[in-house]
Amino acid sequence: MYWIVNHSLDPAFNLALEEYFLGRIEPGHPGYAILWQNSPAIVVGRFQNTRQEVNADFVRERGISVVRRMTGGGSVYHDAGTLNYTFIHHLDKEGALPAFSEAGKPIAEALQKLGLPVTFSGRNDLMLDGLKVAGVAHCRRGMRYLHHGCILVNSNLDVLSQALNVDPAKYKSKGVASVRSRVGNLAEYLAVHSPDLPPLTVQRVRDAIMEHRSGDEYRMNAADFVAITRLRDAKYSTWDWTYGASPPFTERKAQRFPWGKVEVSYDIRQGSVVECHFYGDFFMAGPGKSLTDEASSCEIYDLEEAMRGVPYTNEALSPVLDRFPLHLLFSGCDPDELKAFLLPGR
Repeated sequence: MYWIVNHSLDPAFNLALEEYFLGRIEPGHPGYAILWQNSPAIVVGRFQNTRQEVNADFVRERGISVVRRMTGGGSVYHDAGTLNYTFIHHLDKEGALPAFSEAGKPIAEALQKLGLPVTFSGRNDLMLDGLKVAGVAHCRRGMRYLHHGCILVNSNLDVLSQALNVDPAKYKSKGVASVRSRVGNLAEYLAVHSPDLPPLTVQRVRDAIMEHRSGDEYRMNAADFVAITRLRDAKYSTWDWTYGASPPFTERKAQRFPWGKVEVSYDIRQGSVVECHFYGDFFMAGPGKSLTDEASSCEIYDLEEAMRGVPYTNEALSPVLDRFPLHLLFSGCDPDELKAFLLPGR
């Protein structure tokens, strides 16, 4: 097995790196292993609705990246206190994918040697004392196989819980929602149960894994970096992949203002609005003049129609709202306040 040396903290680059090396595995290849970290990021599963998984306002305020990986499963939070691992190899026979417990066995064994009695439980969780300390996922392309996981060594669990905190009533989606699990850090467990041992760090866990699973070092060359960067830019750092690849979903918002209550429902397909409807007990001051065409009047249904087909992003929807006299369509409103409510928030 080759250990790939990767010092990048760029979430999109690191996900592109995985896909790139998965594509290079051929029969007889000894396989690749990678230990890597990301700057603060939420990594959503391949089949999830990104907006359903992410607390958009909190993530934006904290500068937390949001990316989508190529494997299924639920959303995870990465920061300096998490260590991620990846194993890539060529399967030697057709049939079912390896069990998570089998594919992740080297990780469990390395952690056990550190005095951490971890076990695989449920579908794809690595557990310790009733707490989830790692989530794992995998995928297959032909006979090529990738297994990876995120180990909570000393992660900021307060940030984790807030970054992944979304009101479940806000969305209706055909995506796979993450199962919220009770999570814990390896370092906290060791500090309580083995106080005489040195504090557990990401580096100690990294060293233990590499010692348990020995292999030759592979240093990426210029061609590797160029190809991975190209894949990152074309896929993993794009809105189309991170948000547009989300399954169809509906977002409903409601807010009461001094001048009335407004509810808006967006149906989203492939990242764009296909239906938009406004409801509420607000008043309309009368048909307003279009701000872009003084000869034509506009009503609420014109605004609804204008939203259809527009990407569900602040950048795309904001100019559409700017074309309409919101203060007339929603009598008494503050246009900027209403616009902030109507936009997705990310």
